[in-house]
Formats: sequence, structure tokens, C-alpha cells
Amino acid sequence: MNDRLSVSHIVSLYDLSTEDFNKIFKKAAALKKDYESGKKTKILENKTLAMIFEKPSTRTRVSFEAAMTQLGGHAQYIDATTTQSGRGETIADTARVLSKYVDGIMARVNDHSTILDFVINSEVPVINGLSDFNHPVQALSDMFTIWEKKKKFKGLKLAWVGDATNVCHSLMYACGKLDVDMWIAVPNLYRPNKGVIIEADKLSLAATEITTDPKEAASDADVVYTDTWASMGSTLSPAKKKALEPYQVNKELVKHAKKDYLFMHCLPAHRGEEVTTDVIDGPNSIIFDQAENRLHVQKAILSLML
Repeated sequence: MNDRLSVSHIVSLYDLSTEDFNKIFKKAAALKKDYESGKKTKILENKTLAMIFEKPSTRTRVSFEAAMTQLGGHAQYIDATTTQSGRGETIADTARVLSKYVDGIMARVNDHSTILDFVINSEVPVINGLSDFNHPVQALSDMFTIWEKKKKFKGLKLAWVGDATNVCHSLMYACGKLDVDMWIAVPNLYRPNKGVIIEADKLSLAATEITTDPKEAASDADVVYTDTWASMGSTLSPAKKKALEPYQVNKELVKHAKKDYLFMHCLPAHRGEEVTTDVIDGPNSIIFDQAENRLHVQKAILSLML
């Protein structure tokens, strides 16, 4: 098997083939095994990753930086507000310049159009570390974690409950590529992007269902997933909070899932809002396994792309 991905950049999981998913998961499993056994791998020695942040981060910043370090490379943190791009330099010019210095660019941005501008103008691989539209590296780590726990994809049901965020969009693509039924329970005002719904339906090997009933989505689910109701830096309006309150993941809701269901959350979580503490800290919760796997999956992505 060719040890490269079919794409030059990670922009959206819609672009990845099923073989790409398998390559990333296989590489992540091998690198995780090496990490746990203490084996050192320096496959990215003398490689540099520029990490551009328009939004604050804990998991994305630390996991990518640690990933580059563990693979023998170097990561440079760039706060977009303190660079020339924060003073009016175009993304196109920034991308062209950075391409002369580094081997790859990871960007965590406000607008998805910024990622697209980087891709158009960069001579090196660009990885979407989050945009308002999607969050591909998170969903890749999530699917890898599900595979670790369930040892399969086909026949599984993933229930997304709450606001249809950027993570939801990426999971819709991932579930469609990997033959996982995805049920999305959301109020009508907070449904997924229409274009994502159409694209997910086109590629889906499994079912993608949207409902306003969280119990219907959670019924016999293998995985129950939720996310915050207000994205980073934004305020949850009283109207949105009222609309989403019936979609809280709590003990009553998860009773409808399978007994061995997995609870997932991309973090950070607002405990007592989108999920109760007894669920997020309960025996079915794998939120910290998800968080750990960001490191190993991103090492796989970096090693396959750089």
C-alpha cells in the first residue's frame, strides 16, 4: 500500500477516500503502539510545521506541537493577531511566504474561506485545525477512537444530540465514508448546513437521519455524541439555550441507547448544560480517550503528509 494520502491537504473529510481513512487509522495505531512502548520515531526530523491560530486552543495546539516533537520535528506557534496578517497582509501573501520556510501549515481559523485561501496559495500541505464550517482532525480522532473501542464501523449507530456544529459536519462525512449510521437530533433552527446534508447523502454507505426527537436518535445507539451549545468566544443566547434544553444528554436520554454505548464529547464541555456530570464522568464516557487520540491521529496525518 502506497504510504501517502490521495489528497495534498486536509480541508474537509468529504475529500478523503475510504482508503485514506484506513491509512490514517493504521498509521495512528502503529504510532500509538510505539509511543506506549517507549519506542522513538524520528520520521519528521528537520521538518517544521507552522501552526496559525486565529482562535484560542488547548487540545489542538498542544497535540500538534507534541506530535511534531515526538516525531523529531519542530512546531512554530503563530498567533495570527500578532503577525502581519493581523495588520492587513493578505492570507495569499502569508501562505506564499510561509511556504518558503516550513514543510507544512496547520491553521485554526474563524472563517472556512481562510483555509481555502491557504490551500490555493500554499506550496506545502495545509491542515485544517478547525474552521467555522468543519473540524476534520477532531472527527478523524473520534472515528479512530470508535474503531479502537468497537473494532468495527459497519452496523454501528452514532447519535448526535444538540446543536449541529462544525464537528457534526465532519462526522457526517466520516460516518458516510465508513458505513456508520448517523442520527442527528437537533431543533429545526439548528440543523446541519444544507450543503453538508446533500453531500453526506450522496456519499453515504449508511443512513444519515435528521430528527427533532433526541430519544429517537439515541434509541439503540452505540455512540452518543454532543458538543457545546455556544462556540468558543460566543455567548449562548437565552433563545438558543431554551431551544436546546430538551437536547441535554442526561441519564434519562442515554437509557435509550445500548447498555454498552460510548459517550463522546470533543471538549471543552459546559457541564450541566449540554451534558450532565453523571454522564460525562460515567462508566460509558470515553472523552479523555478521544482527547488522547488527537495526538496519535495527528501524528499519523503529519507523517503521511509531510
